[in-house]
This record gives sequence, C-alpha cells and structure tokens, in this order.
Amino acid sequence: MIFTRTTALKGTVTVPGDKSISHRSIMFGALSNGTTRVTNFLKGADCLSTIDCFRNLGIQIDDNPDEILIHGKGLHGLSAPKRMLDTGNSGTTTRLICGILAGQDFTTELNGDASIQTRPMKRITEPLSQMGAHITSLKNNDCAPLRIEGAPLHGIHYVSPVASAQVKSCILLAGLYADCPTSVTEPYLSRNHSEIMLRHFGVDLKSKGVTATIQPGAELFAQDIQVPGDISSAAYFIAAGLMVPDSEILIRNVGINPTRNGMLKVCQDMGADLTLLNVREAGGEPVADLLVRHSSLRGVTIGGAIIPTLIDELPMIAALACFAEGTTIIKDAQELKVKESNRIEVMAVNLNAMGACVTATEDGMIIEGGHPLHGAVIDSRLDHRIAMTFAVTALAADGETRIQGADCVRISYPGFYKDLEKLTANCC
Repeated sequence: MIFTRTTALKGTVTVPGDKSISHRSIMFGALSNGTTRVTNFLKGADCLSTIDCFRNLGIQIDDNPDEILIHGKGLHGLSAPKRMLDTGNSGTTTRLICGILAGQDFTTELNGDASIQTRPMKRITEPLSQMGAHITSLKNNDCAPLRIEGAPLHGIHYVSPVASAQVKSCILLAGLYADCPTSVTEPYLSRNHSEIMLRHFGVDLKSKGVTATIQPGAELFAQDIQVPGDISSAAYFIAAGLMVPDSEILIRNVGINPTRNGMLKVCQDMGADLTLLNVREAGGEPVADLLVRHSSLRGVTIGGAIIPTLIDELPMIAALACFAEGTTIIKDAQELKVKESNRIEVMAVNLNAMGACVTATEDGMIIEGGHPLHGAVIDSRLDHRIAMTFAVTALAADGETRIQGADCVRISYPGFYKDLEKLTANCC
C-alpha cells in the first residue's frame, strides 16, 4: 500500500471500540449468569479470536450488526473443546484464557499464529504453576502451543516482575477458581480494565496502590457493556493532527482511563494543542472527545511509571518525536521487544530509512527531532501498530512510502485506512 504527503487533515472520526475491553466483555460475559449485551464491540481479528475460543468452550455468542450477545453459563459452565483453541494473533486472548482454563475440570490445548508461537508465556505459566496449575509448553520453549490440564487452584500473592495487564488479569481470573484470595503486585500500575469490569460483574475485587486482590468463588452477573473508543486507535489520529500542518481533527468517544492515557500526557508535555471535550463516564470507564490541532512540538523524556499507560502507543510517539524540536528519549520500555514484533528494532530501522535520526537502546530509543523525512519501503513485520504508525508518518514525509503487509491492521482496526482517507478528503 502506498502513501504520500498530504496538505492537511480535517474532520471528525470515531475510532472503533477498545480492544482490551472488548476481549474482557466476551470472557467475563461467558463466566456470568445470564445474557451480557455489548455495544461498540471491536470486530477486529484479535477479538474475533476470543469469540471463537469461547464458542468452542460451549458458550453461545450472537454476533449481531449492532451488538454482541454472550449467553453466559456461570463460573463453572464451560465445557471441554472438541479441538485445539486457536487464539490467532492475540496475546490478550492467549494469556487471559489460560487463567480461566487452569481452574477447569478438563484439559485444553491452545495455539496461535507464528507471532504468538514466539511470544513469552513463562510470565503466566510460572505464577499459574505456583497456584497448582498444570501447563505444558508442547514445544518445551515456554511458548505456545500450550496444554492446560485443569486442576484445583490455591490463592497466592504474586509479585510480578513486569507491569502487564495480561499477566495480572490472567492470575486474577485464575483466582476466581482458587481456594483463598489471590493478589497481584506490579512494579507500576498497568491498565485496570479487568478490575473495573470484574467489579461491574459483581466480583469482590479490591485495589490498593499497585496491588489487586480477588476473592474466589464469586458469582458473576450478566451486564450491558458500552465499549468506549480505543485510545490506542485514537493515537494515530492524534499524531496525524499534530504532525500534518493546518490539521484539525475531532476524535469522538475515546476512553481516557488513567491507566491508558499516557499518550495524552506525553503529547501535552510536548506542547500539543490537545483539548478534552464532553468528559463523561460509561460503564465505569472515563470517556471524552479529543480535539487536536497541528502544533510545534518539543522533545521529552518518557520512562518509569508512565510506560505501562502508553506501551501500545510508543511506536506512534517515536514517529511523532521526529517532528519535535530537540531530543526525545524513550526508556524502561523493554516490553516493546516482545510484542507482535520487536518494536524497538522495527521502529529504529524504518524511521532511519525515512531519514530520521533514531538510536535503538536496550530499553527504548533516542530520537533526534528536526530531520526532514522522506518516503521509503516499510516492512511492517505484519505488526498492525507498525503499519498504522507509518501510514500516518508518510502523510508528513516527502515522496512515496510503500508499506509491506499493510493489511495487518485488520487485527485491531479494520477500517483504519478508510477513516484516514476521509480526513484527507475533507481538507480539499
């Protein structure tokens, strides 16, 4: 797919539903009593993988045009699948479902695509094993495919070496099946959608600082869930509005959960003209409309506790930093190495190919702003966030940019290119 510089971006965009919340709505709805109704569900490939897995675990899920209906069977209502579960490209599906399956009375095998088969699973299998789970890496490499033999679980207090919502959520979900409370303590607070939604479904779950504690044996009750727009998807339009001269974009209905809004804080620190409008709450999650205008930006240092709140947005932030005055340093972001691709390496290679000055480090990047960018051939590595990042960056670069594997955006944002094209058309 080919992209070229544009003169301005103007208009309004509504990004699709939050991926993290969409995943959890299916999982928690399946474990609840009654029918859970979900609107603004993200129908990207990752979330469809979650639906497929729970259908194969005996849950009826109706995929209607305007809503998803999950006919839950309660905490102990899942049944043994007739085939290996396929989690596709979804790390969230793979890791969270392991926590649920660890406490069942049947054995399950699961696998994903080539990317999932390289992503580290020891970070969940180790704490689950401490709880009494029986999990085997079938290739003996601490990656998928996995066999999960359901077993009685006991509660633990796990001190996680990484701030990861996937790790935390996996352990808390296993804790629903344990014989006593289960706690997870993180080095920094990761996104807390699981905690918010589990409480919404009636679970006794308390959070204090960076520790979350869940009580076992809770009965979950079906809910109506309105999924807010995904701030990780909104990030591309925020950056586009800031990068491209004479741009003004209104992004509607975006979730601004404090454990996810690091992109907004970093942009404001860089001097962005970014305004939150119509701030409100939906299903326990804060939501706002975002108005962004082209701005002169300055370099910043990004690290520490803010990293878990913007880990998925860091590729776009790295590209945005190329348009800022001065140096931007990204640190404490080792997690970028174990995403769908090694995003530190991929961003450095591709941005430098466009004329930027980016140095990859062990835990992030150093970006010298102010170097004019030009078109290049970009290898997305079939990573949806890399493809979207460079589609946006190309709009502020001279010449022609060709993105290989551009269709991978279907994983999280199937309509991304159409939405971007509409903003380009509106400026003419």
